[in-house]
Amino acid sequence: MKLKLTNVRLAFPALFEAKTVNGEGKPAFSACLLIDPADPQVKTINAAVEATAQDKWGAKAAGLLAQMRKADKVCLHDGDLKATYDGFAGNLFISARNPVRPLVLDADKTPLAEADGKPYAGCYVNVTLELWAQDNNYGKRVNATLMGVQFFRDGDAFAGGGVASEDDFDDVTACATADDLA
Repeated sequence: MKLKLTNVRLAFPALFEAKTVNGEGKPAFSACLLIDPADPQVKTINAAVEATAQDKWGAKAAGLLAQMRKADKVCLHDGDLKATYDGFAGNLFISARNPVRPLVLDADKTPLAEADGKPYAGCYVNVTLELWAQDNNYGKRVNATLMGVQFFRDGDAFAGGGVASEDDFDDVTACATADDLA
């Protein structure tokens, strides 16, 4: 089931280069998408999760989904489980992956490259996801595939991101030369 979310905060983006999680599994493109629990889109997300489960498991969906949510086996997670990371505490988050590089666009819909410096961890994005039900030897889950990301607006970059500003430095042209210090 296709799902579009707007104005969600981006965390742990791997949008231009596929990466593994803790060095395990196959490399994939991925992101976490932070959303306030009071955001009306949460109802839409939950309805899409329920519809995905219903399509896969029919009459058993409600019971299976209750078990999956209890075991944190659904793509919508409680951010307090990762409260040590910037932006997660008090929020919900969706974890999404894709072995194929997702479409990455600027606000004006022009394609973005890694060198453009956006989207970055902490900015706000619009995303398209594809929800799907997993039922295999790895268990039952409702997962999200990251299909596309559009930069929406700037936000405070999370730790580990960004670069220095000119204001971080002083004008040192009047300082002593190397010969003066010898």
